[in-house]
Amino acid sequence: MNPQRVIIIGGGLGGLFTGALLSKEGYRVTVLEQNPVAGGGLQTFTRAGVTFETGMHTLGGLRPGGSIHKLCHYLGILDGLRLRDVDTGCMDVITYLSMHNEECRMHNCQLPTGNGQFPTFAVPSGREAFTDYFARCFPGEAEGVRRYVEALYRLAGEVDFFYLRSGRDDLFAHSPEFLWPASGLISHYIKDERLRDLLAYMNPMYGGVYGHTPAYIHALINVLYIDGPSRFVGGSQQMADALAGVIAQGGGQVVTSAQVTSVSVSTDRQCTHVTTADGHDYRADLYISAIHPARLVSMTTPGAFTKAYTSRVTTIPNTCSAFTVYIKLRPGGFHYINHTCYFQDGIGRVWHHADYDPADPDWPHGFMYMTPASSDAQQWATTMIVNCLMPFSAVSPWQHTTVGHRGPDYLEWKQRLARRVLYRLEQLHPGFHLAVDQWWAASPLTIRDYYGQPEGALYGVRKDCHDIVRSQLPIATKVRNLLLTGQNINLHGICGVPLTAVNTVEAIVGRGHLVDKINKAYSVINF
Repeated sequence: MNPQRVIIIGGGLGGLFTGALLSKEGYRVTVLEQNPVAGGGLQTFTRAGVTFETGMHTLGGLRPGGSIHKLCHYLGILDGLRLRDVDTGCMDVITYLSMHNEECRMHNCQLPTGNGQFPTFAVPSGREAFTDYFARCFPGEAEGVRRYVEALYRLAGEVDFFYLRSGRDDLFAHSPEFLWPASGLISHYIKDERLRDLLAYMNPMYGGVYGHTPAYIHALINVLYIDGPSRFVGGSQQMADALAGVIAQGGGQVVTSAQVTSVSVSTDRQCTHVTTADGHDYRADLYISAIHPARLVSMTTPGAFTKAYTSRVTTIPNTCSAFTVYIKLRPGGFHYINHTCYFQDGIGRVWHHADYDPADPDWPHGFMYMTPASSDAQQWATTMIVNCLMPFSAVSPWQHTTVGHRGPDYLEWKQRLARRVLYRLEQLHPGFHLAVDQWWAASPLTIRDYYGQPEGALYGVRKDCHDIVRSQLPIATKVRNLLLTGQNINLHGICGVPLTAVNTVEAIVGRGHLVDKINKAYSVINF
């Protein structure tokens, strides 16, 4: 018997994981990707002989027992991935430029100091170590810290799919804290403004908005990394290639440079075929969209979706975007750092890093930076990547331009902002300029045009605890053979997107079917 044919629109993380899982189930999968290389946020690119990752810099859930570790084992790709665990004793470093040790000692805070004059927090992984560390730094808040971390794990434990458990994920079947604002969750347990600010330091991992981002988003991201982050050695493209290999083994294919321009739907709301920019029609039994729902609606036959649904997906607010600086370092110029670093210029800005005022000469007020692993044994860094959250409005003067044709004023703007980032790095690491060989910058327009994300949304649609139903898009659509997957459903990132792929596949093969197979396959291995 011929397996059912499936077409997946979009070859990013969501499309590839969904395609690989369906291939394991016997479906004949064709993934259509608009770019010359599949992978989305897994893509890498090369400049001046060095490779840069575009999105997946820090990985949660890939240590033994983690959900993505189980999933990759089930797909047979785990052993082929080159991974390195981040340092257990220091998974993250946060440095404040204007928090002074003298001031904090007046408030009974025991703050460590880094290599320079600025307070620097070296945060360990592991639930107990994480709790103990902040309790020692802020002894007056020790009990609050303990209760706060307990709340994080309690909220994460309410999400069955996060732990590859079969169960209900109805948002309104959870505890009241689940839909509190993340900022409110922190302030409920913590009184010290400095510690409140500090415990929100992972905000650049999800683009949180003060008073709006739900507590469960904050909890899931924090628990994911507190349990131990990892990183790729040699770039994230290896995962995209491995997933494409699973699809090929199942008789499917990943077609690149195949931008879908129209999705044809019959009058009885059945998808009949999709058409790519080169005029080629692709037909299947099932269709899955792994792209932003607003893009899907824009290319679908008019009337295929109700006016209410169309209005909903085209008006859902998106998360912020980012300005990124890619730095090639001189050989032996800068030590490799086996953790992620966060910079903040002062207390009170952590929820506002995505704000941008072109007249503000002190931008950026915070960012995250890392030195990706290029080899298994590494003393010196070869590259550095700096991510600064930024709204799409920052590039509105050039929003109607295309790649390579944005004009000299855009190039000057990018260079000016990149130099500000380099200046901040010089403050953090005196003499850093001597280690820099070359650098390049990317803006929200880059994310919009290469990832196909409206407004360059870094983390897809924005979840709002005050209007949570609006951002909850079901996997099934009114088009009977068209489903959704990807970062705009459930949760974004290296953990959320693959687990959403499991949900999408189970909408086809049966609830609990795939989760049971993944867990059974994992139970027979002995680490």
